[in-house]
Amino acid sequence: MATPKTRSENTLGGRMRRYAQVGGTVAGQAAKFAGARLVGAFDRGTHAAELKAALGGLKGPLMKVAQMMATIPDALPAEYAAELAQLQANAPPMGKPFVRRRMAAELGPDWHRYFAEFPLEAAAAASLGQVHRARLHDGRIVACKLQYPDIEAAVEADLAQLGVILSIWRRFDSAIDTSRIYEEISARLREELDYSLEAKHMRLYGHMLASEPRVHVPEPVPELSTRRLLTMSWLEGRPLMTYRSVDQETRNELALAMFRAWYVPFYEHGVIHGDPHLGNYTVRPDLSINLLDFGCVRIFPPTFVQGVIDLYWALVRNDRDLAVRAYESWGFTGLTHELIDVLNEWAAFLYGPLMENRVRKINETNSGEVGRKVVERVHRRLREVGGVTIPREFVFMDRAAIGLGSVFLHLAAEINWYELFMSLIENFDVEAVAARQARALEVAGLTGRT
Repeated sequence: MATPKTRSENTLGGRMRRYAQVGGTVAGQAAKFAGARLVGAFDRGTHAAELKAALGGLKGPLMKVAQMMATIPDALPAEYAAELAQLQANAPPMGKPFVRRRMAAELGPDWHRYFAEFPLEAAAAASLGQVHRARLHDGRIVACKLQYPDIEAAVEADLAQLGVILSIWRRFDSAIDTSRIYEEISARLREELDYSLEAKHMRLYGHMLASEPRVHVPEPVPELSTRRLLTMSWLEGRPLMTYRSVDQETRNELALAMFRAWYVPFYEHGVIHGDPHLGNYTVRPDLSINLLDFGCVRIFPPTFVQGVIDLYWALVRNDRDLAVRAYESWGFTGLTHELIDVLNEWAAFLYGPLMENRVRKINETNSGEVGRKVVERVHRRLREVGGVTIPREFVFMDRAAIGLGSVFLHLAAEINWYELFMSLIENFDVEAVAARQARALEVAGLTGRT
């Protein structure tokens, strides 16, 4: 087999083309934003809708970043989060000549000899690449995720423009210092470009969830994978949201499987799947689930997990000192009494379903309206107390919690969340988590990545 190509696609020409494409849009919106504020005619809802419309034609990485920002609680005001969450990140699929050239670049000019069948039409498209459903000579059906050309240049250009957007916003809203959020998003998005890293994440999840019969993880095919091509076993399943109208028992069973798919890795190994996109899960006929797309994975120090548990007990017991210890373990600084009160309000909303020992929906109103009102109130109070800098490690944990809550909301699941949570934390031990994490990272070839 051909040696995977190492030439970087992050070219100056590619970056300049993307700067020209994105920069005009961002500059135009920034000018509107600043001008409206200057003359006192600024309306958040109107500007948010205009920004969504302007970004909607760009596709690719900036769209993915916008979606990420929309699902990180309080990173953006509610009006912007609501509008940007509607964006679709998928880029137009590559044509057949492009696919041939990309496959030849990754596996060599005779790439097709490795496959019994390889349709040149994509089975699915996403923001950074597209997926082909192929068949190997031994009969295995595989998914080949092929990265779009020049996507690295597009990512760097789009991240630069995101920095411009956030710097402008910070001038007008001091509630959240988004600098660390930007750093975390940038790091995770750059990691998603490395499909060889994603293959390791996939092996990591295969190891961590090996004892979970209701959760399935694809297996990478290393001999047909490179940094920009990821070949893995094809997992058949139906979209999760097609089960929204089935009976309550079925929806509850799916929610239980989702809960364990997310939180067994976190509480037992300190690892979380950081992308709450509903398209990353499919359902098998036996109602077990397939967990897909491992580009955005966050590995936490075991002490971070301890902080999550400490904050829970701090809220239950009204123990302010324990809450402070938890926030400090995550990297929060400048914790005044007023700021702690605001952070506790947000934490109480997130932990709410885990604090009642009864069967209930994740949100008793079965609507996102309560959450939006909490976010708006927290955002307003943060401005009043002088704002807060969100630590990097906190960003995707918060996003994941909200993302999973959204899944449960869509399924209208009715479960005793308290019992589920207790089953995961009752025997928690930091040293045991550290040992399991080290072993899992070793198995996946990720030793040293924390």
